[in-house]
Formats: sequence, structure tokens, C-alpha cells
Amino acid sequence: MRYVLRVFVSAKHMTAKVVEGNNGREVASASSVEHALRSAFQWGKGCDARSAASVGEVLAMRLKTEAPEVGVGGGVHLNVEKEIDKKSVDNGDKVWTVVNALRNRGVKVFVTDDRS
Repeated sequence: MRYVLRVFVSAKHMTAKVVEGNNGREVASASSVEHALRSAFQWGKGCDARSAASVGEVLAMRLKTEAPEVGVGGGVHLNVEKEIDKKSVDNGDKVWTVVNALRNRGVKVFVTDDRS
């Protein structure tokens, strides 16, 4: 089964989640709108690299506990251009920050690029 990383970034918040590629069922997620993350940062100023890293770290921890076959074993796939190009806001750095946070916590992330 293939698991896919989806990252949604707005001017103020971000959500990262892993879904089953076949049916779209959510496996784990983390969002800046959650109370624990929201209270840790000044979100009114927008989503920055530090807060994006925190969302990625929380997602990695949840993957390891809620779906160890993904978090410790198989890993997740990411179409980087698709995730970055979703919105008109410049969110490329934030998407890569989430990817790096997942990798730093031991989650395999397989990145593809449609341009190649």
C-alpha cells in the first residue's frame, strides 16, 4: 500500500497529513490549528519555518505510534511540485521544512517531481 504526504499551507496555518493512496483514508495528521501547537507559537503573524518544523515533528511522532508500518517501515511519498503549486502563496520552504522534520524523526520520505 502506498501512503502519500499532503501539506496544506495558508497565510496563517498549515496542516500536514498522511493518507492511503488508494482510498484517501487519513492515517495521521498534525495542524497548526490544534490547541497544543497553536498555543506554542504566535500564529497571528503567519506560519514560519519553526512552526512548520513543529507540525512535521508532531506528524512524525503520530505516524510512529498510530501507524508504525508507515512511520517506521514503508515511508510516505510526496509529489513535491504538486504540493508546492497548490496555492498561489509561496509555500515551498514550508513543505520542505515538513519533509526534513519527518526525515529527522526517522520517517522515510520518497520525493517525486513531475517536471522530470
